[in-house]
Amino acid sequence: MMRSLWAGVSGMQNHQTRMDVIGNNIANVNTTGFKKGRVDFQDMISQQLSGAAAPTTEVGGVNAKEVGLGVQTAAIHNIFTQGNLQSTGVGTDVAIQGNGFFCLKNGEKSFYTRNGAFGVDKDGTLVNPANGYRVQGWMAREMNGEMVIQTAASPTDLVIPVGSKDPARATQNVNFACNLNKNTPEIPENANAADVAKGTWATEFKIYDSFGNEHNLAVSFTKAPIQGNPNRWRAVVNVDPENADYTQTRVGLNTTAGTTNEFFVEFDNMGTLRRVTDSVNGESNPSGEIILQTSFTVPNANPEDNGDAYRQTFNINLGTIGSMRNTVTQSASKSSTKAFAQDGYTLGYLDNFKIDSSGIITGVYSNGTNRRIGQIALASFTNQSGLEKAGDNTYIESNNSGAANIGESGIAGKGSLLAGALEMSNVDLTDQFTDMIVTQRGFQSNAATIRTADTLLETVLSLKR
Repeated sequence: MMRSLWAGVSGMQNHQTRMDVIGNNIANVNTTGFKKGRVDFQDMISQQLSGAAAPTTEVGGVNAKEVGLGVQTAAIHNIFTQGNLQSTGVGTDVAIQGNGFFCLKNGEKSFYTRNGAFGVDKDGTLVNPANGYRVQGWMAREMNGEMVIQTAASPTDLVIPVGSKDPARATQNVNFACNLNKNTPEIPENANAADVAKGTWATEFKIYDSFGNEHNLAVSFTKAPIQGNPNRWRAVVNVDPENADYTQTRVGLNTTAGTTNEFFVEFDNMGTLRRVTDSVNGESNPSGEIILQTSFTVPNANPEDNGDAYRQTFNINLGTIGSMRNTVTQSASKSSTKAFAQDGYTLGYLDNFKIDSSGIITGVYSNGTNRRIGQIALASFTNQSGLEKAGDNTYIESNNSGAANIGESGIAGKGSLLAGALEMSNVDLTDQFTDMIVTQRGFQSNAATIRTADTLLETVLSLKR
């Protein structure tokens, strides 16, 4: 039997394999996160007609005579080049820029994918809605009032508790910073309302009790110089000024034993804080932050065990002595509040969430707070081309892919994430149609080889006639 006949058969078979891969690539041209395949050929074993001969003193060497026996498929590679990113505007859609795979779980079996078209099921679990596989990552845990994500732990299911409550939090710290106008006039005796207004700088802002009720915190400053210190101001603090007789606001330096709601602020010639004195003549340290403990009676609260009214305490931070940054200062410019922050809030519900470039999921609550919920995990492999396709646009580990290296994005070769976008297929139709033409011609040429070999055999058979 002629060797060319079998060579042509192998050529047709393997070009059919290549055509199968090309057809699959074209079929998945719009599949999210799809990675195209590529077929590599190599020749099969060759039959040696005669071996090579070494040169002698009389004649030169002779090369071996070999006839090839056809072609075979050497490998079918998964090509993991970056696909184009397409904006979708859907918050649960996530694309990977760079290397890496999303980690999915079906029971205890792990899958990996580039398809970030995720959604949330009825339990709030982040899943691939096409097959229900659960997206893996790390849930945040509350530690000392802060949400902490530990990426060194084993990944688990990500749950986004849409509609969950964020309990009310009483205000514990108020950071107060302003500039007091050096040229503010003193309030004279028997002053009228206009004189009082001109000589007073006052500001109000919201704070919260343990029930989540809002209260107005009012702080006013008036000049109160004494001999030897013209840069001295009197400050008065009131929680709910319209109900001051009930709230009974009290202020003290690092103590709740203040007897009144006032304190005195003194500045140096550079306009920075020099000293603060409270109602019991407590005096601030010569350096460091100035913390005033402020307390007030909370309306409609259960009394203490001893029968006293329940009082809430919070800290007013005036800044650092000698500093001009986020601190109460005095200069010859208009009085104004420069910075303010307080850490209390009312009850809220999770309305929405967002995902940043590191995969951190942040919940947005109706009370205006943002809280970390979790972080999406990514996997990388030593040989990603060695992964086995498992259907549903997913991959599984193989003996040649290496074990999954799971961690956060941007570390150990893992790319960054882009929320509200998806990675499209990396199939280029121009390339695929070109490969299709070449494959078709190769198939036709091998078919012609078979026809020609058949003609030769027919000629041999006709010799007997």
